[in-house]
Amino acid sequence: MSLLRRRSEKPAASVQHPKDAPPLSHLDPDVDLSHVAPLWGWRHPNSGRVAHITPGVEIQGTTTQLCGMFPFTAGAGTPTVGTPIGRHQLHGEVVCMDPLEWLRAGLVTNPGVFVLGQPGTGKSTFVKRLITGAVARGTRALILGDSKPDYTDLVDFLGGQVIRVGRGLDRINPLDAGPLGRALKRMEGPDAEKLRWEVRSRRLSLLLALCTLVRESPLTNAEEVLLGRAIDLLDARSDESEPTVPDVLRVIGEAPDDLVTSSRSRTREDYLRRTDELVFTLDLLCTGSLAGVFDDQTTRPIDLDAPLVSVDISATGGAGDKLLTAAMLCTWAYGFGLVDASSALAQLGLAPRRFYMGVMDELWRALRGAPGLVEHADALTRLSRSKGMASVMVTHSLADLDALPTEEDRAKARGFVDRSAITAMAGLPPRELERVHAIMPMTARERAMITRWAAPDSWQAEARHPGRGKIMLKVQGRQGLPIDLTLTNAERRLYDTDQAIRATPGEAA
Repeated sequence: MSLLRRRSEKPAASVQHPKDAPPLSHLDPDVDLSHVAPLWGWRHPNSGRVAHITPGVEIQGTTTQLCGMFPFTAGAGTPTVGTPIGRHQLHGEVVCMDPLEWLRAGLVTNPGVFVLGQPGTGKSTFVKRLITGAVARGTRALILGDSKPDYTDLVDFLGGQVIRVGRGLDRINPLDAGPLGRALKRMEGPDAEKLRWEVRSRRLSLLLALCTLVRESPLTNAEEVLLGRAIDLLDARSDESEPTVPDVLRVIGEAPDDLVTSSRSRTREDYLRRTDELVFTLDLLCTGSLAGVFDDQTTRPIDLDAPLVSVDISATGGAGDKLLTAAMLCTWAYGFGLVDASSALAQLGLAPRRFYMGVMDELWRALRGAPGLVEHADALTRLSRSKGMASVMVTHSLADLDALPTEEDRAKARGFVDRSAITAMAGLPPRELERVHAIMPMTARERAMITRWAAPDSWQAEARHPGRGKIMLKVQGRQGLPIDLTLTNAERRLYDTDQAIRATPGEAA
């Protein structure tokens, strides 16, 4: 028999109940508890008696370190990577955000930001805070088409370049290779040939977009072939100057043998008949509502060394939507060409690696000009991640995108939101939130919070709008970050977009 069994068979009566044991009067008297030790042990030798009980060891740590030991953990803290945007509305922590920094930290999969919100709720202020922080960290900011203008004061204050496009102001040549052309002169071999085809593709794509805009319908395949061949002829003839739209119009009118052959025309008269509508479309770019803006060489190229650049197209707004849309399209093409050139030179070791943040405000105004323009914008912005560029698209609501002319355009425009890893929402009405929720799922509490920001509760004069400076940052599959954005005194002056409204009648601007 084992020792364990022999001990277990020892009579319980042999163990005497200690005198200092707790009273057992409240228990059943028939139950023998003489073998139960008191709290500190029995009072006789070798019985395990202790004079003092040492308390347990207390250990402190973060929820990240001890999450497996303690089940009642709180949620993760707010991101501290990037530009300080504001404080979390629920627990007051500082929330930081920069799309490029978030991408580097693995918080998002692409550096796209889509900003939605009613007018006057702080969309531009939020974007300006992003720009200021990005420039401070060495990122170059490009405001690609400032139509109000909202960003001029900030750009001037930060030592950037402002290009003012309009009749009697700066011109933009749609066929100007810009920084891509300057990069091409520094390259040779297969890399130069590849970039040369990229320049051609961009020239043709923008020219097609402008022709689509003035004609209000897409060009035919035959016309696209003729425009591409005309650009090739001009590129072969030119020395240092860039081809222009009047140059394309002239060479098509000259009817050289290469163009006649490309048009599959048997005679010159057949060629003229085939190109008749295309000639009038190009002529409209030079003499119609767009005259004086896109019909000559670029007068003020982008400064590659400027910390930020704003292309102010506000002077084109009074001439109609077509001119404004054309200015936006040209600005986008010129700006993204700069990014492509910088990326190409950096890959070859001919220039330092630079990172960019491109801002496209009033997005809906550029896309609604004519069918097919969304395709052009989509092609420009799709590859921004691989070239070190963050894109910030700003519009009032998704309903603006639903106003596009065709269902195909509307589907592609909704893809801008899908492709943006970060959605920033200011005050929005419930109906608009349902549209956003279908693309970027939100909790009921998040939707209720954004709805409360949309309108004040009373008619009290001079009361602060409840949504002023409040932004919800949302990333797919993660809890939203409700932020209260506060401004410094300098920011209140530089970010203010309501100065003209608050001015007293008769007061000088």
